[in-house]
Amino acid sequence: MVSGIVLFVIAIKAQPPKPPTIEERLKSTNEVIQQEVQPTAPQKTAIELACKSFFIAAGKLRKDNPPSPPPDLKVKDTMDKLGKDRDEAVKKVLTETQYQKYKDAAKKLHPRKPGEPGGNDGPPPFQH
Repeated sequence: MVSGIVLFVIAIKAQPPKPPTIEERLKSTNEVIQQEVQPTAPQKTAIELACKSFFIAAGKLRKDNPPSPPPDLKVKDTMDKLGKDRDEAVKKVLTETQYQKYKDAAKKLHPRKPGEPGGNDGPPPFQH
């Protein structure tokens, strides 16, 4: 019986964490943007719309293209384009100062992983 409980606990802990929902991601993004950028109500609405569109498209892309080593460059390029489109939509509604604060806030929301280019918290990626 004890071994059954131990196996059950191991099986539960072995499952990967469930990714946050779009609503959870929007909520945390909005909190950081509101605090850092302090947008007006119309700016906030436009930013929320741009972020929601990004999260929906990115979620569909991830669902249709599960991660696999090596990373799929077409998927990465598409994700990069989605991010640029989102940032351009946000840039249109913010002042230059607000947009710079937005970019700084985005770095806080999505810190680079160790070893990722541009990150300073790990060794550079291996290059041939």
